[in-house]
Amino acid sequence: MSDTTVNLAELIGSRICHDLISPIGAITNGLELLEMVGSIHGPEMELISGSVGSAGARIRFFRVAFGSASAHPLGRAEVSELLRDIERAGRLRVNWHLTEAIPRNQVKLVFLALMCCESAMPFGGEVTVEQAGEDWAITGSADKLNVEADLWKNLTTGQFANKLTPAQVQFLLLPETAASMGRRVVAETTSTRVEIRF
Repeated sequence: MSDTTVNLAELIGSRICHDLISPIGAITNGLELLEMVGSIHGPEMELISGSVGSAGARIRFFRVAFGSASAHPLGRAEVSELLRDIERAGRLRVNWHLTEAIPRNQVKLVFLALMCCESAMPFGGEVTVEQAGEDWAITGSADKLNVEADLWKNLTTGQFANKLTPAQVQFLLLPETAASMGRRVVAETTSTRVEIRF
């Protein structure tokens, strides 16, 4: 992929997320109004509300991971809220120990790395995000991992022997986006741990 292709992917990601976040927000507001007037109660309402909440959380996360990114900082509170919503929507627990605002383009790389880790942990797990100077380490650990060797072995180059599926697009975007920022991705795996550094 070239820088032009990466930019096109970012523009498409931004457009899709932008167009979807408004109607999902409207549905959320509508559900809150229904709850306030007491017209709907019970498990059906909980199911709808939970599903809309999960969809909204994913779209906000995807907007950072796949959308256009600048050096404009994202604050700890905003990142923490995004990660909390993702945790509620899935089986992944994320430890984000940073206290300062981080440039959005670096958060984008972290989120893409989180998605790579998540793909290796179908039964859930824990991911720790650490920063030392300009260097990042994203480490996922779980009792049971499903590591696809081709993806992890070639994450550094972004050149894969097998055709990627839509669920694996983060493995292609991470090294290309990192390269466009002058960074190089390194990945290591064991039977219980995956780590991505850049």
